[in-house]
Amino acid sequence: MQTGLYIDGRWETGASEIENRNPSDVSDLIGSYAQASADQLDAALAAAGKAQRKWWAAGIQKRHDVLMAIGTELMARAGEIGQIVSREEGKPLAEGKGEVYRAGQFFTYYAGECLRNQGDLAESVRPGVEIDVRREPVGVVAIISPWNFPVATPAWKIAPALAFGNAVIWKPANLTPASAVALTEIIARQDIPAGLFNLVAGPGRDVGQRLVESRDVAAISFTGSVPVGRGIAASAIQNMTKVQMEMGSKNPMVIMDDADLDLAVACASGAAFGATGQKCTAASRLIVHEAIHDAFVEKLVKAAEALKVGHALEEGTQLGPVVSEAQLTQNLAYVEIGKSEGAELLTGGTRLERATEGYYMSPAVFAGTRNDMRVNREEMFAPITCVIKAGSYDEALAIANDTDFGLTAGIMTRSLSRASHFRANMRAGCVMVNLPTAGTDYHVPFGGRGASSYGPREQGSYAAEFYTTVKTSYVAAGEPA
Repeated sequence: MQTGLYIDGRWETGASEIENRNPSDVSDLIGSYAQASADQLDAALAAAGKAQRKWWAAGIQKRHDVLMAIGTELMARAGEIGQIVSREEGKPLAEGKGEVYRAGQFFTYYAGECLRNQGDLAESVRPGVEIDVRREPVGVVAIISPWNFPVATPAWKIAPALAFGNAVIWKPANLTPASAVALTEIIARQDIPAGLFNLVAGPGRDVGQRLVESRDVAAISFTGSVPVGRGIAASAIQNMTKVQMEMGSKNPMVIMDDADLDLAVACASGAAFGATGQKCTAASRLIVHEAIHDAFVEKLVKAAEALKVGHALEEGTQLGPVVSEAQLTQNLAYVEIGKSEGAELLTGGTRLERATEGYYMSPAVFAGTRNDMRVNREEMFAPITCVIKAGSYDEALAIANDTDFGLTAGIMTRSLSRASHFRANMRAGCVMVNLPTAGTDYHVPFGGRGASSYGPREQGSYAAEFYTTVKTSYVAAGEPA
């Protein structure tokens, strides 16, 4: 596998390198991966501008064929590349494979969108004038993606960017460079103009900042933290660059007194601890009706304690390690914050020892929490969930909406009227009924409200709002022959 950068149709060495180690076994050095210089980024930007015009001129069938080939290969190699994902990010192998397969589905879906990219004809209010409305690419798109879904998240950005005729500069997270290289190798083998797709890794403070400040970038799609997103937005506005940002979350799951208790526990446990809690759709606030609170908490603690924490590549592992020493340190600090605020730690929240040295942590359940506690206000990105007792549905809904965020939210209930009211009144971009807060489909829009999202939605046909610009043409009809 390559360990370099991909710029203007060529693999290149970088100005420096970083080590990439397995969080399940820190003695496992995956490799040393290149970091770009400012000059290399500038070269990628110049090449992307030229290539984008060629790509748009190539037409919709060409774009369809390329995206279909990328997606098909990703799905066929999900096992192989999924192992890379799990080895460097720490998610269990089944999740790694599933992520890569889903990434392939994004590409095949947008291959179809290439052929559905149709315009509109409109009647003019003026006689003898025809109106044509169509979408055109914005130009060069900067994609800045996180480490927690190192193939799927960039895929749902890269695929529509290419489908709608744009060129791409991709800056992946430095914690997961091997996954970025694996995806790039597949894209690089396609019959595309040199410079259309560029992998430019590097630290955010240098490469990332130069990228978002570039006048050659027409649009920036970012997934990451709120502070970084705000910084990107502030830089982008200087050039009036289009931005799309998916940021933090503090997702609530409401468990009502009429819920199927076993289903509620299963959904809550999966949503809170799946991917070791390292996903923006995790359920970190469990708002439970007082009538079933004690029974729910007892079952949830047992479910958390039953989860097998281990090496990501070991059979039977349900929770892998967290991604890094820094992330583990932050997680354990939040456990102490919760205890200092008066929350009751019922289980977990400790570093675990395993056969290999890694960043293992037991899933934590807090009870007796209030919604004003830091553990219920701040995104932890950890296998930690907090139970909040509510006396009624109205109180539970009010607590759920009392947040700066608004990405996903869920309710567990047998009541159709409650479910309908929750869907209508929950201020979140995605609402789940009798399902985990995590888990979304690739053909429908994804995004949130408040501090969770900014700009047009991602995924599905709604992605066209970000990756294209609308042109309205007026044509004076000629005299009939």
